[in-house]
Amino acid sequence: MDLSPREIVKELDKYIIGQDRAKRAVAVALRNRYRRSRLSDELREEITPKNIIMKGPTGVGKTEIARRLARLVKAPFIKVEATKYTEVGYVGRDVESMIRDLVEASYRMVKEEQVAVVSKKASAVAEKKVLGVLTEALKSERGDKPKEEWENEVLNKLRCGEYDKFPIEIDVAEENKPLELMNGMGAEISIGSIFGDMMPKKRKRRKITVKEAMTLIIAEESEKLIDNDAVKSEAVRRAEEEGIIFIDEIDKIASGAKSNGQDVSREGVQRDILPIVEGSSVNTKYGIVKTDYILFIAAGAFHVSSVEDLIPELQGRFPIKVELDSLTKDDFVNILTIPQNAITSQYAHLLAVDNIELIFTPEAISKIAEISAEINATSEDIGARRLHTVMENLLEDISYNAGGDIPLTKVVVDEKYVEEHLSKEIAAQSVKKYIL
Repeated sequence: MDLSPREIVKELDKYIIGQDRAKRAVAVALRNRYRRSRLSDELREEITPKNIIMKGPTGVGKTEIARRLARLVKAPFIKVEATKYTEVGYVGRDVESMIRDLVEASYRMVKEEQVAVVSKKASAVAEKKVLGVLTEALKSERGDKPKEEWENEVLNKLRCGEYDKFPIEIDVAEENKPLELMNGMGAEISIGSIFGDMMPKKRKRRKITVKEAMTLIIAEESEKLIDNDAVKSEAVRRAEEEGIIFIDEIDKIASGAKSNGQDVSREGVQRDILPIVEGSSVNTKYGIVKTDYILFIAAGAFHVSSVEDLIPELQGRFPIKVELDSLTKDDFVNILTIPQNAITSQYAHLLAVDNIELIFTPEAISKIAEISAEINATSEDIGARRLHTVMENLLEDISYNAGGDIPLTKVVVDEKYVEEHLSKEIAAQSVKKYIL
C-alpha cells in the first residue's frame, strides 16, 4: 500500500491515542520499505530495515501500534514474548521458531487470498453437489414439475438460505491429524502432512446441515484449484520482504532484570536473537527464509533494567529508540471518546443487545478518566487497561440486571452515577494521598 508517513500516522490515530513519536518512527520505517522496493535490485540488497525498540509502561499502545501497522499494509505479523525462548542447548523454544511462526502466518494470509480468488468456482461446484443431494432428498415435494424447473426452484431456495438447517448425508474428506515433531536442528517436521501428501485422503459419510456441507465442499474444492507450491513460494517471499515481528518483554532478558534463579541465561537468549535480527537463513517447512529484511520491533517497560543493559551488539541492531509516555487524564478522555472502537461504544453496543440504551455524559467521561489516571499514578501503572477495570466496576449493576424480556430502557451515566458506583475506588485514592 502506497501511503505517506503522514497518512500512516493519520490511520493509526483512529485507533491509538497519543504516542506521536512512536507512530512517526513506525510510519517512516514502513515508508522506507516502499522506497526500497522502488530501487534497483543491486541497491535494494544493500538497504536493510532500521529496527525499532519501544520503551514505555504496559498498556500505552506499544503492541497495538505494531499490530495496526501490519494490518494497515496487510503484512505478515506475529507478536512473541522474549521470555518464552531459551538458549540453544536447553529444553524449550529456540529463537528460530519466531521465523517459522511468521512464515506460518504469511502462508495463512496468502492461502486466504487465493481461496477468495477461486471461491466463485468452488461455490459453483459445491452448489452442484449439494443440489443433487437436495433434489433427491426432496423428491416427494416435486410433484409433476419438470426436472429443470424443479432444480431451479430448489437452487434459488438454496442460494437464499432456506435450506441452511436442512440435514443431508454427504461424503466429505477426512482431515489428516497434524503431528509436529522437532528434529535435532530445531526445525518442525509435520508428519501428518508428509504422509497425507503420499496417500489419498479417506472419505467419510456424514450427516450434516446444508450450510455445513457447502462450507466443507467449498474448502475442499478450493484446495484443488489452488497451486499450493505457488502459495508456499509467495508466503516465503512476503515473510522475507514484508514480515513484521514484534518482540515484547525484551526488558525481561536484559542483564539488569531481577532473576528468580530459574531463568535460563538471559544473555544467551540475546546472543541467539542477534543473528536472527542481523540477518540469517532459517529452515522452515515452507522453505529457507532469509531474515535480512524482516522489520523487528522490540518493546519493554524497562522498569528494573534499561535499554543499555542489553548486549551492545543487540542494541546496535535496534538503532531507533522511542520512549512512550504514560497516559494522562486527557489521554483517557480521548481513549473513551475518539477511537472507532472506543470502550464506551463497545459497552453501549453490548448492552443494546439486552434493550439497554447506554449514554455517557461528558462529565461522566471526565470523571472516569480522572479516577483511572489517579489509580495508575498511585498504584501499578497499567495504562489504558485500567479503563477495563474501572468500566467493569462502574457498569456491574447494569450488566447484571440487563437481560430477559425487559423493554427498551434508557440509562444515562452522569457524574453523580460515577461517584456513587465508584465510591470505593475514589475513597481508596483519597486515603493513599496521606500515606507515605
